[in-house]
Amino acid sequence: VGKENPYLPSVAIVTQVIEETPNILSIQLELQDPEEKKSFGFKPGQVGQISVFGSGESTFVINSPSSQPETLQFTVMKVGVNTSAISNLSPGERVGIRAPLGNWFPCEQWEQKDILIIGGGIGLAPLRPLIFYILENRDKYGDLTLLYAAKTPEDRCYKYDLEQWEKSGHINMVQTIDTACHGWDQEVGLCPHVLEQLKPSPEDKVAITCGPPIMIKYTLEVLNKLKFKSDMVYTT
Repeated sequence: VGKENPYLPSVAIVTQVIEETPNILSIQLELQDPEEKKSFGFKPGQVGQISVFGSGESTFVINSPSSQPETLQFTVMKVGVNTSAISNLSPGERVGIRAPLGNWFPCEQWEQKDILIIGGGIGLAPLRPLIFYILENRDKYGDLTLLYAAKTPEDRCYKYDLEQWEKSGHINMVQTIDTACHGWDQEVGLCPHVLEQLKPSPEDKVAITCGPPIMIKYTLEVLNKLKFKSDMVYTT
């Protein structure tokens, strides 16, 4: 943001609340100060700290497109005091925000390579801005594949994006749920098992994964079994 004191939160206004799943929602924020809003920028993978005044402060990844920094989206699972307070916010309310913070994906290093993105549940949040970035710079990258896993169809985040990406033809989509259910006609099985069945070639391919810790653990094991080099595998 470029302010003198990076520890002092900026004030942002809630502009929209989106219900992703029964216990996960996304909130969209806009910085209130015109100068801060104009100068704000971030890179895919960076985070922000949101404070609900009187409740606390928590860290969430910025999961909106980095090319549209005027509106920032964060996705929240209700698990504690501050996340519960965030879950109860309505458009027009004010929160504090400190951003951007943290590391980011080295997208420039991956140019001309194939990209394999592996997400589970709310773990798609930090991968979402990365997907947007690659789609917006599609000619700089090779094949783009997304393997996304969730417990049930209802537990998938960003259903609106998944549908649009599938229709776009610019990304190879593979979706899986833990156990079969009526009406589901895509893959069934845990993410690492489906990945192993897909047998993606490690040749000139970068793999990026995020999800529950147990999913990441076994996904990394599968990638190692598939001969992905450690410097071509990234996780959050």
